Amino acid sequence: MSWLESFILGLVQGLTEFLPISSSAHLRLTAAFAGWHDPGAAFTAITQIGTEAAVLIYFRKDIARILSAWFGSLFGKVPRSDHDAQMGWLVIVGSIPIGVLGVTFKDQIEGPFRDLRLIATTLIVMGIVLGIADRLAARDETGGKHRAVRRRKDLRELGVRDGLIYGICQAMALIPGVSRSGATISGGLLMGYTRESAARYSFLLAIPAVLASGAFELKDASEGHVSWGPTIFATIIAFIVGYAVIAWFMKFITTKSFMPFVYYRILLGIVLIALVATGALSPHAGESAG
Repeated sequence: MSWLESFILGLVQGLTEFLPISSSAHLRLTAAFAGWHDPGAAFTAITQIGTEAAVLIYFRKDIARILSAWFGSLFGKVPRSDHDAQMGWLVIVGSIPIGVLGVTFKDQIEGPFRDLRLIATTLIVMGIVLGIADRLAARDETGGKHRAVRRRKDLRELGVRDGLIYGICQAMALIPGVSRSGATISGGLLMGYTRESAARYSFLLAIPAVLASGAFELKDASEGHVSWGPTIFATIIAFIVGYAVIAWFMKFITTKSFMPFVYYRILLGIVLIALVATGALSPHAGESAG
């Protein structure tokens, strides 16, 4: 992998990790369109450490408060009914599905799941799901003729059942094209949470899974399967860009809908299917590891 490739892929990772459009799909597509080797699941997992570092810094006050309350609850210093202590447990519960499925389907994630036809399909299907979830949220928030405004839930109303459902939605993002934030935000909106609450919990829930995945894949880098220099460079770029994207995205969703991302996902999926169907692009383009 060249330094130019690592810069562009790090930029793509940072731009797309927190938007509901799938960073893994865009890394895969960037390589395919540019004629490069597929950066691979290991490269994706390691560069995600950079974007998760951005999450740790952006939400540092929330994370410190949750960790303090959670540890305090273990020793009886903080009531287990405390909201922040419960959030700590809910993040753990929500992380179980992706941990189990990630290990179980590791070979498929690094192989067949990276087929461009599957990526195109998941882009479209999950785009439609996100669109439906967003429309339901907008209907509740604005009401309408013959319909009153309906209050949506915030994270203080999050329980074990909803936390586990969030976790299952996050696990779907093991398939490139689904999008971790897109799946969890869609799940949150469909369960009746506000846009801001769904996005905030989506980012917090991703921390254990992404850091664990990145640490697990570091062994590939140590065995020579990933180029250390370019990968670290891409991770730094992903961190810088990712932080800026988080700050923008959290402000954007307070007043805007997710429909621009829905249209983008569907359009990209259709274009990708057309390119593969006409033979302009192989479904396995750039698939061999570089």
